[in-house]
Amino acid sequence: MRKRIIDQGTPGVVPLYEDWLDLESLAQAEVTSEDASHPIESALKGLGSGWRASEPGQQTVRLLFDKPLPIKRVHLVFKENEQQRTHEFLLRWSSDGGRSYREIVRQQYNFSAPDNTREIEDYEVDLVGLTVLEISIVPDISGESAWASIVEFRLA
Repeated sequence: MRKRIIDQGTPGVVPLYEDWLDLESLAQAEVTSEDASHPIESALKGLGSGWRASEPGQQTVRLLFDKPLPIKRVHLVFKENEQQRTHEFLLRWSSDGGRSYREIVRQQYNFSAPDNTREIEDYEVDLVGLTVLEISIVPDISGESAWASIVEFRLA
């Protein structure tokens, strides 16, 4: 009998993934605004404090791929340590260069320090021929002044 011990994992912990795409070399990023000290590149690499808008309100981050790609996983991390708020994001994709889009997920999350300051979203997807991936963020659905941010935005 051949057998092996399998890892059951730790609940609530996203496993490390080593096959993240190098988005800087595969896509062009478009952002509605960007704080110079929090560029989109840091979110795409999963380094530092990620991307942050330079102005409050709804923001969009769009990745335009040089050639169509198959995508199996989308990993997002959001963080808010200071302001209690409910944000909403819409993640959608296109296979025709942005002429039409299909929704992947629309999600709301309540940030409330000190307990709920980090939102981790990890989606298994089957996106064939992806040419554009877009995330639109409403940082506070109540309309209060808040800045959109993404700590990590990774694809595999």
